[in-house]
Amino acid sequence: MKISDLLNPAAVVADIESREKVKVLAELTDALIAGDNSLQKDDVMQVLQERERLGSTGIGDGVAIPHGKLKGIPELMLAFGRSRGGVDFDSMDGKPAHLFFLLIAPEESVGVHLKTLARISKLLKDSAVRQKLLNATDQDDLYQIIVAEEGQG
Repeated sequence: MKISDLLNPAAVVADIESREKVKVLAELTDALIAGDNSLQKDDVMQVLQERERLGSTGIGDGVAIPHGKLKGIPELMLAFGRSRGGVDFDSMDGKPAHLFFLLIAPEESVGVHLKTLARISKLLKDSAVRQKLLNATDQDDLYQIIVAEEGQG
């Protein structure tokens, strides 16, 4: 399954305002659940924070992929956000995170969850893609870059 199949354009945040890890998770969660009122913010935040306690999802190079599994959702859900100023996300390289993919998967999901994480990692491993996303003008531009770059991968 492609990232663009899972990412609702409305769940793209062009300018994350928060400067703290937990608040960034909340802002991305708000974007994720805006289009799906079956999700409860507290439930999503709980699984994300539990995952962060196991180890930061800041993978380095200005990228973080907060993720978790939630009971009762039918399919994977994604949100994307960009912070121009960067956020201390306890990343492996110690640098601030600027680009965020939030992934929530069904509790019983294994293969698709891991494949989606791998797709996201592959997409954002490319420094040219990261730079395009950092330079994007708005929400639509960010979404179109993700769709176009994934199609080339």
